[in-house]
Amino acid sequence: MPEQARAQAPAGQQGAPKGLLQQMEELMAALNADLTQLDADLQQSTTARPPAGEEPGPA
Repeated sequence: MPEQARAQAPAGQQGAPKGLLQQMEELMAALNADLTQLDADLQQSTTARPPAGEEPGPA
């Protein structure tokens, strides 16, 4: 019986990193999507605003 426990232990240990890897991939995909949306928002806000030197000053 102890030999069977040793034989099964590596399989259990291999399962945990795969689960963590899957979670990391999902988190990275979500982060990438968020950053892409943030970049798009920033691009829109910078094109909607005139350049810093051309803003009207106080009269």
